[in-house]
Amino acid sequence: MRINGRYVSLYYEMDHDMGEIDIVPEKTALLVVDMQRFFLTKPDNAPKTPEELDYNRSWSPFFEAIEHTVVPNHQRILEAFRQKKIEVIFAMIQSKTADGRDRSLDHKATGFNELLLPPGSRESEIIPEVTPLDGEIVLQKTTDSVLTGTSLRLMLHNMGIDTVVVTGIYTDQCISCTVRSLADESFKVWLIEDACRAATEEIQNHELTVLNNIYCHVINTDELLNAIK
Repeated sequence: MRINGRYVSLYYEMDHDMGEIDIVPEKTALLVVDMQRFFLTKPDNAPKTPEELDYNRSWSPFFEAIEHTVVPNHQRILEAFRQKKIEVIFAMIQSKTADGRDRSLDHKATGFNELLLPPGSRESEIIPEVTPLDGEIVLQKTTDSVLTGTSLRLMLHNMGIDTVVVTGIYTDQCISCTVRSLADESFKVWLIEDACRAATEEIQNHELTVLNNIYCHVINTDELLNAIK
């Protein structure tokens, strides 16, 4: 079943069964994934090689989208969910050990995915624009999937939640792994297209198209907020 005509892959072009956005607040949780300083802080202006400068410039659209779209939409969503007293949960990448020996294999890999965010590090902190409030659950993980790396599935079950609204970064990595895991565990998942982001627009659109209609339904912030009014 499709919800709208956006991000429709070949698999779903002939699926003309259109549904509506149906979110029951009492059975829903918002899951905010990896909105941390390490990922969302613009590169500094320290001297760089030409190659490094070119690489940093290639990230400019990402940081523009974070500043002008993703963070403001998170703020709108958080305000609405808190007013409605809908469960809000945060997930963040953070090892239990200082040397990160407890990290998953992909976080120990070399290159972009190599991550060491130990306890107490400033880089691991959730950005202040979307900081958790007292009483909101904050989960630490050393995996991409929040469900795999924490006891989230059990928590959701204990709270009677069967629907999860997912936001955060990166769409093609931790968001994608989390959405797929939730779907496999039979949770209904809503992914908010303008409150998540991949490194490039091309990757973003591709991943949303892959995930939509099978692992989740992709909607935007306005549609979400209208659905929970």
